[in-house]
Amino acid sequence: MPTLEKLPASSSTEDILAILKRDGAVILTDVLSAGEVAAMRKELEPFVEATPLGTDSFTGNRTTRTGGLVARTEKARDLVMHQTVIDAANAFLKPYCEKIQLHLTQIIRIMPGQTAQALHRDRWAWGTHLAHVEPQFNTIWALTDFTKENGATRVCPGSLSWPDNHEPTEDQIGYAEMKAGSVLLYSGGVFHSGGANVSDGERWAYNITYTLGWLRQEENQYLSCPPEFAKNLPKAMQELIGYSMGGYALGYFTPPLPAGQGPEDVPPEYALGAEATTGTLGNADLLASISSEVRGEKVASL
Repeated sequence: MPTLEKLPASSSTEDILAILKRDGAVILTDVLSAGEVAAMRKELEPFVEATPLGTDSFTGNRTTRTGGLVARTEKARDLVMHQTVIDAANAFLKPYCEKIQLHLTQIIRIMPGQTAQALHRDRWAWGTHLAHVEPQFNTIWALTDFTKENGATRVCPGSLSWPDNHEPTEDQIGYAEMKAGSVLLYSGGVFHSGGANVSDGERWAYNITYTLGWLRQEENQYLSCPPEFAKNLPKAMQELIGYSMGGYALGYFTPPLPAGQGPEDVPPEYALGAEATTGTLGNADLLASISSEVRGEKVASL
């Protein structure tokens, strides 16, 4: 059975990425204290307890999945913006985009009696169309101890190069066993799944994922965090959940107002009260940067 590498919470972005690019997954140990884990669970518990069980084998008939966490609790927001994770996500994804965005927030509670989820790649959220880029940087924060018995995430280290139709064998599957407060970081291209819970206790995980700024998000942050809520968030979080241009000409809108009573083609920040900068279809500075980069590549290839 393969094992997942573990690094201390203080590890550098370079060390994290070296293992991620090789294995597709790595565990950072003891990132949160026992007190921080307990406080987070206390905030989240009312929402988790009110969440119904899944209705199929993939979501889990003995599993609950609670989303919309940016709008629901402050401590959930803190982990979304955790600096070590954000730095690693940016470094991992920036070769394929101008900016990254939040893709998903979800508490996954695997209850006793849950069978193992089918092994899969998270990038299949977009079908099998993105094998040529790395679209996703994922995290699973352990809010209880993770053991093989209680449903620790199953991961196939080194599976990034496998074809999509590969069927992993048991000897290719490892288990993300870790203490509460640790976090599993993994690529959107690694084969993984929730494990079977054959224990008498619940396994709690906080799944936060990030993606390329030009892709559709799995969790629709504009509906989970509408402008009237998002306007009170810190600017960095507003940008991360999608209230900023995802690239040149990606994300502008026209307010649905009577003729002559509103601007045309404004960036998403306008919905949060930012001053209108109408008359452009995107970010002119970004376009100039992209144009310069393209011209440089063309010159280099001559």
